[in-house]
Amino acid sequence: MDAKALDLTPRGSASIETLVNGPIQTNSYAVISSGECLIVDPAWEGGRLVEHIQAEHPEVRVLGSVCTHGHADHVGGVAGVRAAVGGSALYELCAKDVAVTRANIEEQRVMWGIETADPGEPTRLLAEGDVVEFGNVCLQVIETPGHTPGGIVLFAATEQGNIAFVGDTLFPGSHGRTDLSGGDEAAIVRSLSELGRLLPPDTVCLTGHGDSTTMERELAQNPFMHF
Repeated sequence: MDAKALDLTPRGSASIETLVNGPIQTNSYAVISSGECLIVDPAWEGGRLVEHIQAEHPEVRVLGSVCTHGHADHVGGVAGVRAAVGGSALYELCAKDVAVTRANIEEQRVMWGIETADPGEPTRLLAEGDVVEFGNVCLQVIETPGHTPGGIVLFAATEQGNIAFVGDTLFPGSHGRTDLSGGDEAAIVRSLSELGRLLPPDTVCLTGHGDSTTMERELAQNPFMHF
């Protein structure tokens, strides 16, 4: 796949359940396709998420997790997922955010008194243009630095429509914080502009916290999309 183009051919289908958890209400997503499940951003309660998925979908195999960035409120549940799934559990993260994870776990402990389990080393380091395939769907990796140096968006063109897990890069009418370690305001604005160019307008954008949005809506009303 060209690093600056997406494959928009619809492929496969998925059901997505939003599971809000952790002290700052992170959106974790259980993405189920053809009997397999990948958890996007397991936040802090990874073990509980796996138990819930297995109870509600006993026929589904939980593979592990993929994270949109390395902040503790998104990777803090990875250790729990790995413990619940076992040694085969996936943990995929952009290579540029490995150091961010260690720094932010300590930052959140000092700032807010939140203790976060070490997620361990990723089983795969992601970069622009990579794909994450499971079930019959394909998540395409777009690097979106700004909130963190290694923030990514995961885009999928499915038979049900276009979806993107945008983490803390994009929020309705705004973008993620850039005042934490590794944040870069100019970079996140460039990332939003690139998303506006790459993602089809009908793409449903599933955010790291709060409500989802669409690319069409953000292009119409988000002032940060047009710098």
